[in-house]
Amino acid sequence: MIGHLLNRTVHLWREERTETGSGGWIVDWVPKGARKARLSQPSASERIVAEQAGASLDARFYFADGTDVHRGDRLYDGAAVYRVAAVVVPSEPGVYRRADCEHIQTEGGRPDG
Repeated sequence: MIGHLLNRTVHLWREERTETGSGGWIVDWVPKGARKARLSQPSASERIVAEQAGASLDARFYFADGTDVHRGDRLYDGAAVYRVAAVVVPSEPGVYRRADCEHIQTEGGRPDG
């Protein structure tokens, strides 16, 4: 329903954990493919509300309804990397999926850095 507004492509990476067999985990960031999205800046009041709740809200990405994006995923948008803090769906189903994100600093701008 919002497909015509999705004007950029972001690459989604997801954390995958594998047991080592000795009580530990191996953590890898695995690319999950490209997604069409729209980037929106939150308003000043939305940022303040997020900060009061102990979160950082730097960007909002909108996706088509049903897009596979989850809390904790990383979105790679050029040299910028964002951590998905929350995924929200609107009260009217079938319209869009929104990911509230925090910009994160990584080594070399890589999602797995």
